[in-house]
Amino acid sequence: MGPSWLQWLLKHLLCLPGLAIATVLLLLALGVRGRRRRRPGEPPLINGWIPFFGVAFQMKTDPFKKLKEYQKKYGDFFTLYINGKYFTFVLDPFQYPLVLKNHKQFDFFKFSNEIIHKVFTVSYRAQVMEKMKENYKYLQSKLLEKTVYNLMQNLQHVIKKQLLQTKNWEMSQLFKFCKSIMFEATYVTLYGKDPSPNSDEVIPELLEHFDKFDNEFLNFLFPIPTLSLRAAKISREKLIQNFSSEHMYKMLETSEIIRSRRNCLEKFTELPDHEKGAHHLVFLWASVANTIPTTFWTVYYLLQHPEAVAVLREEINHLLQSTGQKKEPDFNVQFTREQLDSLVYLDSIIFEALRMISASANLRVNEEDFTLSTDKGEINLRKGDSIIIYPPMLHFDPEVFEQPEEFKFDRFVKDGKKKTTFFKRGQELPYCLMSFGSGITKCPGRFFAVFEIKQLLILLFMFFDMELIEKEPLQFRKSRMFFGIQCPQSDVSFRYKLRC
Repeated sequence: MGPSWLQWLLKHLLCLPGLAIATVLLLLALGVRGRRRRRPGEPPLINGWIPFFGVAFQMKTDPFKKLKEYQKKYGDFFTLYINGKYFTFVLDPFQYPLVLKNHKQFDFFKFSNEIIHKVFTVSYRAQVMEKMKENYKYLQSKLLEKTVYNLMQNLQHVIKKQLLQTKNWEMSQLFKFCKSIMFEATYVTLYGKDPSPNSDEVIPELLEHFDKFDNEFLNFLFPIPTLSLRAAKISREKLIQNFSSEHMYKMLETSEIIRSRRNCLEKFTELPDHEKGAHHLVFLWASVANTIPTTFWTVYYLLQHPEAVAVLREEINHLLQSTGQKKEPDFNVQFTREQLDSLVYLDSIIFEALRMISASANLRVNEEDFTLSTDKGEINLRKGDSIIIYPPMLHFDPEVFEQPEEFKFDRFVKDGKKKTTFFKRGQELPYCLMSFGSGITKCPGRFFAVFEIKQLLILLFMFFDMELIEKEPLQFRKSRMFFGIQCPQSDVSFRYKLRC
């Protein structure tokens, strides 16, 4: 235990309200009693020097850098004590399948159910959860096509409403710009149009509450009350109220998947209306919380690489010609799923952005004491521990991706086709890009998310000239440790105008 941890703790405790101080002291007392020792055959154990919190604060500062330090010191397997729990990291990509394909031993849903309860107030009810999964079919195959069509219509409507008169250069903040367009278009596509007289005020208000809620996402998981968390809880209630059964039935032009989810929830008469609204909030968060920052970073990287923009515009123009469409001033273009899938360079641009910005972890809970047989020997894993695969360690491996710190728009293209095979130590990797998870727990909405981003990028770079005004490199906010796409620490100014 570090010699100065008490001074560090006292310094930070003075910044907290009374209830939070009491909570921290209780957790510290429990943490002193709860820490364990390493057993023979287990991975190296790093308890940290603060009771209960362990290495949480070191990890929060820069998780990627800290994990690289631990990997260099302890190897590809080690266990960290964080907020009263033990997390074993598996950093060798050739060992990923041993964890990800062993569904009975390493459970994903126990952890995910805990998250949606703490963050969204959704209680675990097995029958409800199984029924809700049936609706994922609307996010895949042919059933997704109508939603993709409507999304393009709504994106064009939002862009026309907000930007059509910008014949001269207009200035804005890029993250705010992307967020405003993507949130409104996605919300209207999925949940429909609000029939109330003040409908123009509804979406900006929802977006404001969503921001407050999303900014505190990780803090919902930690039992320390703060003023910002209190404000986020108020915003969460406002969002849930928006999805009341009464209001949901009033919405116009609701998508098929939301109608199906709504009808499914209504069949469970014992389910409180508040919890039904919370289920809808989970779906809204899943639809936009990662898509918005992904869109932002993709546009940001493109504006730094004019050669990539030129290739993208050439690919878009070729698609327009092959489908008999023209760039008309009324923003009336439409593409099928197959046509969007044919855009090899657009795919590569999005995948390269995802490689650079994803902070997602693949997490499983170990159901029983288990011995993992690896090519480096046997490793004993303890029941109840969480097993974490952290893909950014793979995404920034210079042996897999040359110059991983650089944005290379054609990294996922080879001989004019999509490149999906990458190597390490002369062997083909079982996984190369894991932004959407893996296996049976892979994000069911990943196709819709990618189509959202593709369609907005096509519209922006087809109809607008855009330039960054600020050239300073942006930093990640690091508020999404292990959960999704990182948001920027600050916004960046840019300018745009209609293309001639």
